[in-house]
Amino acid sequence: MDLSLTELHVHVGSAVDPAVMWSIAHSQGIRLPTKNYWDFVDLITVGTRVKTFDDYLALFHWTELIQSSPEAMERSVYEIIGGAYRHNNIERLELRFNPMKRNRGGERDLDHIIAAAIRGMERAQLEYPVRAGLIVCLDKAFDYELNEIMVDKALAWAQRGICGIDLAGPEAPTFDFSQYAPLFQRARAGGLGITVHAGESGTLEAMRSAIETLRPTRIGHGVKAARDPALLALLREREILLEVCPTSNLHTGVIKDVDELTWTLRTFVDQGIRFSINTDGPEMLQRTLREELEWLHASGILSVAEILQANQWAAAYSFLR
Repeated sequence: MDLSLTELHVHVGSAVDPAVMWSIAHSQGIRLPTKNYWDFVDLITVGTRVKTFDDYLALFHWTELIQSSPEAMERSVYEIIGGAYRHNNIERLELRFNPMKRNRGGERDLDHIIAAAIRGMERAQLEYPVRAGLIVCLDKAFDYELNEIMVDKALAWAQRGICGIDLAGPEAPTFDFSQYAPLFQRARAGGLGITVHAGESGTLEAMRSAIETLRPTRIGHGVKAARDPALLALLREREILLEVCPTSNLHTGVIKDVDELTWTLRTFVDQGIRFSINTDGPEMLQRTLREELEWLHASGILSVAEILQANQWAAAYSFLR
């Protein structure tokens, strides 16, 4: 546990201990589909049944519902940060979430949701030596106007703990990243870090568009780029960091097996592509960051030196300054 770690890609909806989620659900009187705790754990973790990207996204229905109140968000963020330090010695952590998926379709006030998340973060930082920040996730399935509201909120709370924006969610074949260029430019001018989910469920052409029009410094996942020499050259030229989430990509089928994962990461190493290792969500995926790193080494996928380099890149590319 001597090495302090940095984790850049963690979703609030997939990072809270199931026991805490169970407690939050009951304290708020949420009617769950089961009264059996172990069935509930199966409901919000990958287990053995999650084999596709859609299967994985479906797990967020219950976690986001349970977290849909200021009280739930405060406790969730607080528990994630404390657990990350206690179990993994993570001393720099960025958490991302979509506040509009926590306001019950407009019933809750967005500012209260965001403020509660910040309170949870500040409470945890008083107790543990962790530097943390929050990333607001826009959604590819939302109307432009809804995503614009979230950029407004992110900028309004930038001085309190919002450190960046992201664009996540299922990617339709017709999705056009370029339409969001003005919003991302506003966020960048306002001092927010820019990351975007690309090269995961979508096409290589869409990933190229995301890079060229949104100008991110980091890409969430991005693993499909290994198949395209021209895209690898673009990533290398612009010194973009890929936030790689190995176990997540295996469960969602984005990467079909360990052999493909090995080939993908070795391609990044050989081509001089900068990347960090992340969990995506340690509780939902049932693997902590330290376990992820130990597995990558034990499997012969990455050397100790390469893991240390990835951790150094993560710290250097953090939006926390």
